[in-house]
Amino acid sequence: MPIAPARPQLLIFDVNETLLDLGKLQLAINQEFKSETAFKQWFALLLQYSLVDTVTGNYHPFGQIGDGALDMLAQALGQPARPAPRKKELLALIAELPPHPDVIPGLTALQKAGFRMVTLTNSPDATVQKQMAYAGLTGFFEQLLSIDSLQRYKPHPDTYRTACERLRVAPAQAMLVAAHGWDTAGAQLAGLQAAFIARPGQQTYPLAPAPTLTGPTLPDIARQLLG
Repeated sequence: MPIAPARPQLLIFDVNETLLDLGKLQLAINQEFKSETAFKQWFALLLQYSLVDTVTGNYHPFGQIGDGALDMLAQALGQPARPAPRKKELLALIAELPPHPDVIPGLTALQKAGFRMVTLTNSPDATVQKQMAYAGLTGFFEQLLSIDSLQRYKPHPDTYRTACERLRVAPAQAMLVAAHGWDTAGAQLAGLQAAFIARPGQQTYPLAPAPTLTGPTLPDIARQLLG
């Protein structure tokens, strides 16, 4: 089992899919578009065009990109675009998601061990505040950080480095915890350590450095950190 080279001073958590279970949103989008792959297509479009915004410097809030991605999904499936109120209802579900069952036990163990913990998400500030409150996770985190003020989406290296600067921790002394290979790759290429939670259907990027830690659940990552 891999061992971190040094105990990180700061743990930076991704939110969507890492901490929160997107199943409720997935079911709603799949039912809306009558396709078992609709959610995966929509989420891929959301991530793809957030990167387009970052590369081109043409920033839009994550929710606005999500709205546009619903239109693109409808077009791809040969269906009519949904009315604005319906899209708003679907997208509002992002703020009403439960934590994965392993999250509270894992965060509790890390909190008891004295780790500093923050979030870093592509969702806007207001959304992550609602998400953490709904999921009952706010009290675990020192700060709830978003890329909003920077207006660059993860995995741009500035997103991770800016978070470290705000918390006054060197990148090498911080660790991103995420369930996405693109996110752990971005963090490591920005100089951070990374822990990959191998949620079902998620993979690491084989052309990036291997994550510092890998485990199927957050408690498994916590056990490795605690040695």
